[in-house]
Amino acid sequence: MTNEKLLYLSGYGLLGGILYSISLPFQYWMYKKNKGVWTIGLELLFFAVFILITIVLVRLFYLQFVVNWHPNAHDLSYHITSIIIPALSTILPILVVGRFAFGKYHSKKRNQQKIDIKGEGNYEGLRLFLNEVVCIQSSDNYIEVFYLSGNEIKKSLIRNKLSVIADEFPELLRTHRSFLINPFHFVQWKTENSKLFTLLTHHIEVPVSRTYQTAVKELLNSTTS
Repeated sequence: MTNEKLLYLSGYGLLGGILYSISLPFQYWMYKKNKGVWTIGLELLFFAVFILITIVLVRLFYLQFVVNWHPNAHDLSYHITSIIIPALSTILPILVVGRFAFGKYHSKKRNQQKIDIKGEGNYEGLRLFLNEVVCIQSSDNYIEVFYLSGNEIKKSLIRNKLSVIADEFPELLRTHRSFLINPFHFVQWKTENSKLFTLLTHHIEVPVSRTYQTAVKELLNSTTS
């Protein structure tokens, strides 16, 4: 029995690593299903599913390739307590530490990709990903930022000038003296009373003035063609 443990323990550990890799698409599905938010509950659920799948497939591996369905094969209880649990106790701590370290690294890298829409002086700004910005509207000495938070559209009023934001973020497109849009969220054109509008995510309508029509049409038509 001892020789069998030593002979196959590393093989079971390797199989567990392969099964972990196979489980990653399930993790990605849960991540997308939860609107791009990963929680402790999802982490525990992922490990529970991973362990369950591991027990089932390792048991089948043992019966098929180790003992070839021998009638004197170890029963499931012995196999779990003497083979599978020791194997999991070897790889799980490594996975937990590795996932934690990668999670911190990934979070830091994603945070570095965010932009800062700052307010003048000590006024509060907004930190978010560029593609979360839908459009920005000028409002006297303020700008109103329309942005996505999960699947919801939100607004934030910041003390700044639209021209300053336009210079700071050339990825945003000027459609009107009072509007900047993010081309990423362009859906379609709309014409009403001879006036041109862009329809953006969440049915947001933004006017396109004659001054900017040619440039706006060229850019948006090229990105959607």
